[in-house]
Amino acid sequence: MNHIHIQWSANFAYGVGLLATDGNLSRNGRNITFVSKDLEQMKNFQQAFSIRMHIGRKSRIAQGKKKYFVIQLSDIRFHTFLNKIGITPTKSKTISKIDIPKKYIMDFIRGCFDGDGYTHSYWDKRWKSSFMFYLGFCSASIEHVFWLRDTLDKILGVHGHISSSPKRLCHQLRYAKREATIIVAHMYKYSDSLSLSRKRLKIRQSLGMMCKQEKDIVFS
Repeated sequence: MNHIHIQWSANFAYGVGLLATDGNLSRNGRNITFVSKDLEQMKNFQQAFSIRMHIGRKSRIAQGKKKYFVIQLSDIRFHTFLNKIGITPTKSKTISKIDIPKKYIMDFIRGCFDGDGYTHSYWDKRWKSSFMFYLGFCSASIEHVFWLRDTLDKILGVHGHISSSPKRLCHQLRYAKREATIIVAHMYKYSDSLSLSRKRLKIRQSLGMMCKQEKDIVFS
C-alpha cells in the first residue's frame, strides 16, 4: 500500500505545496491526482511523501499527445487531512488559507513556487547597470493570493503587488528585486532542500548577475 504517512516535515510541507498548485482531489473522498510536465517534479513529489508509485502519462484532451506525467493514489485519510488544512476537491475556486505549521511555511511556499511560481529578469536599458529581478506566484483564487501575501508579509516583511487578468482567470502576486531576493534566500535556505532544479538554476543565474551590483545576496 502507498498510503501517505501524515507527519509534518520540510519535505512533507513541500509536497503539500505541490498539491496546492498541481494536485487534484476527487469528490469521492479518496482519490488524489498529481500532474506535471516535468519528470523531476514527479520524483520530487514521490520523495516528499516517501512513496514509490507508478508515474503514468496522460494528455489534456482525448487522443492528444501524452506529454504530461501523472501519479494517482487512493488514500481516504490523506484526502481528509488535505481537506481539513484547506485543499479541497474544488481547490482552484475555493483555495484560500492553508493551515501550515509556521516552522515549515517556507518549504510549503517553495512547493507552491515550483508548481505555479515564476521568475523574470532583464537589464533595464533606461538605467545604467540596472538589473531587474522579479519573483511571482499565480492562482485562480484571489483569496489564496491574498493569504500568500499576508503570510509572507508577516514572516519576511515583504509586501509584493497583486494584479489580476479577468480574461485568463488568473491572479498574480509579484515581488521585485529586493523583496524577491529575501524570499529566495528563505526558500532555499538549505542546499539539500527538495526543489525543481531548473527553477533553482535560473534563480542562481539571475542572482549571479545581481551580485555584480549587490554583495549581500545569500543563496544556498
